Formats: sequence, C-alpha cells, structure tokens
Amino acid sequence: MNQHPDLIAGIARTRLKTIAKREAERFAKARPKTRAALAGGADAYLDAVPMHWMKDWPMPFPMLVETARGARLTDIDGNEVDDFCLGDTGSMFGHSPEPVAKAIRKQARYGLTYMLPTEAALEAGRLLTERFGEFHWQIATTATDANRFAIRVARAVTGKPKVLVFHGCYHGTVDDAMVELANGKTVTRPGLTGQVADLTKVAACAEFNDLDSVEAALKTGEIAAILTEPVMTNSCMVLPEPGFHDGLRKLATKHGALLIIDETHTISSGLGGYTGVHGLDPDIFVVGKCVAGGMPTAVWGLRPKLAKAYIRYNAGRASGHSGMGTTLSANPMQFACLRATLAEVMTKATYDHMEKGAERLYSGLKRVIEAHGAPWHVVRVGARVEFICAPGPLKNGTEAGAAHMPEVEATLHTALLNRGCLIAPFHNMMLVSPATKKRQIDQLIAAFDAILSELFA
Repeated sequence: MNQHPDLIAGIARTRLKTIAKREAERFAKARPKTRAALAGGADAYLDAVPMHWMKDWPMPFPMLVETARGARLTDIDGNEVDDFCLGDTGSMFGHSPEPVAKAIRKQARYGLTYMLPTEAALEAGRLLTERFGEFHWQIATTATDANRFAIRVARAVTGKPKVLVFHGCYHGTVDDAMVELANGKTVTRPGLTGQVADLTKVAACAEFNDLDSVEAALKTGEIAAILTEPVMTNSCMVLPEPGFHDGLRKLATKHGALLIIDETHTISSGLGGYTGVHGLDPDIFVVGKCVAGGMPTAVWGLRPKLAKAYIRYNAGRASGHSGMGTTLSANPMQFACLRATLAEVMTKATYDHMEKGAERLYSGLKRVIEAHGAPWHVVRVGARVEFICAPGPLKNGTEAGAAHMPEVEATLHTALLNRGCLIAPFHNMMLVSPATKKRQIDQLIAAFDAILSELFA
C-alpha cells in the first residue's frame, strides 16, 4: 500500500509516536498495584505470562482482572472499562450469563467430569440441531480440536490427503491450516513454532473470493475438504463477494471434496450463525468459543449422509488411537452450559439487541472516520464490528495483510483503554453483547473521535 514516507495510515509518524508514548505512560501511571503484582509474581510463567498471546496486548504490561460482569471489567487497581473484546468472542453473550452461571453452580454439586453422558447431553444435542441444522454432533474443548477432527474425518471418508484453506485464514492452531501463498505457491507460514514437517504435503492454499484459484486446487484430485470461515476474520475482516459461497458448494460437490464451515468467530452473524442467516450448506459445521457461554467448549457436526459414510469407514477398524478426542471433552459441565446457552442465552431476542447495538457502533465509527477524512473503513458482521486503518472493502487475505497497521492499531488500543474502552488485541475487533448498553457504545464512539481528532489534527 503506497503512502508518503512521513505518513502511516494517513497519520504523521512523529505525531503517532508522541501520542503512543503519552498513552503508554498514562496506562502505567493508573496501575501501580498491577505493576507491583506482576513484578512479584509473574516470573513463574514462561516469558512472564500464563499464555503467550497475552503479550500481544499493546499496553505496556497486562491488566490483571479482578472482576468481569456483563460487559464491564474491573482491574485490581479499580479501573473500570467497557469490554468490547469479550474474550475474543468467548464471552460474546457477556461475562457469566446468569443461566450459565446457575448451570455451573448446579452441576458443580454433582461432579465435573466422568467420561459418561448425562440427560443434559441429550437435551444439548437436540438444541444444537434445532439451532444449527441437521447434523450429527461431537463435542470438543476448543474449535482448534473440532477443526482438527473434522479434517481427519474428511480425509478418512474421501481418501484424499489435503485440506484447502485460504491465504490469511484463521482456524485456531490447526497445523494443516498454517500455510499461506508466496508468489502464488503454497508454503508453510514462517511464524509457526518448531515446525519440521512439510505442510504443503497435507494442505493447499487459495485466495478468498477467488473461485478460479479454488477450482485449480480441486482439479489436482488431492483435496479432501475446503475449510473456510464464512467471513475472513483475524486478518482485517474480509466479506465474501456475492456468489462466493454458492460457488464453493458447487465446486466441492463437483470435485468430490467436503465443505467445512468454521463459525467460531462468525457466530456473531445472527441466530444459527452466518450459515443459518445466509443459508449455507456445509458438509461439516464447526463452532466454538461462546457456544457454551464461555465454558471451554466447541462442537462439530456431520450431515447425516456423511455421518453414515464415516461410520462405515470405522466398521471393523481397531478401536482407539484415532488421533481424535480428549479425555476432558464432552464433560457434564460443558453439557450443562451448552444447554443453558442454547436454550436461554442464544435467542432471537438476544441477537436482535446485539444487532441494533452493533449497527449503532458501526454507524458511529463510520461517521467519525468520514468526519476526519481518514483513509479507513468499517466492517460489520452481525454483532461484530471492526475498523480497518486502510481503504476498503478488502477482497482477500493478501489485501487484508497489507491493510494491517500494527503501530497505529497499538496506539489506538491503548488510547481507547485509557478512556475506558477495551477492544480485542488482534486487529480492531469489537463485539456488542446482550449486556452492552447504548451509553457504552456512545462512549466508545466518543473516545474514538477524541483520539482521531489528535491523530489527524
């Protein structure tokens, strides 16, 4: 993306550095207890954090959360912030929705895990089908696991070795999805830790919104499944062009491949996810993060015909050592939370509220960007909103990668947090939950306006 060397995303670099330094100092000054606690207790962890991506937050050091309720967080220094990150979708329906909290308290009296189903499991299965369509379900702990297992099933049933993914895609930490395009060829992503196997033997990469590149990969006869999000996320959001998903379905069928739709982020789209709202027809459906109200849970489902084919594949095979399933998955606590979320939290009324709030946020951010003449744009998918520090719309992963402006985004994130608004650290994602109030949305828009007033002064 060509721009003046003294500018980045339309902002003077010297001004950006000055504001970034000021906002970092302001964050640190407001959190003396946090800084002292980290100095005295973080050394037990590798690189001083319990999970490496906690370093990806742009603030000088992590917040230490004391409480989270609804759409608000309070840190140990007493700083209260409106939470639009919501656990990067894990708490999309708010922190500890009451039906889920009640289900956890009740199930805790009867045991946490015992490798056997419950009546709640049967009810959850019925609710999953009612909510997402006619699939035969399995339960995992994370969407990464669910995607990994779905790929194994696809290979088993089709007898083909490769999964086709899109450049810049996000499917958790599935090894097979860790490929990208370089000069038109599939290569292993350079950032993958400790990778020794050649992933191009098990995966191929195409560009999102490019059906010709998809068909070229399918014509090799090696593709067991296309694995895709309905909307590209975690890469500066990219919407599908008209006809793209219909084209994927037709091409998969024509070339004997399965279509896996990963709704882990796009569950924000509405009741039934993007698949339900837009009438997609996957062979395998995956969703995680918020499906059990924040309890670590993911589900994956096979269409009835595919489920029968997989059962035939397994007939007579040695049991165990399939590379699928984990001991703590499908535990009774997950089913208690699944049932509560699907029956009482993930409702049409909930999504209607979220949609209205997200539209308010989208319109407000768009208005601010236009008022300041910023060469940016805003994208919304249901309750999910992102501002992107580049012109749009974006067409594919290559354009999304070029639109990512880490320096600008880091400054904005810290500045918003200092004004009481937390957004996701991985790009500029914001979610509106059922607990999010209009005043919180308006405060975020006002904070965004104040920061852009300085950046584009």
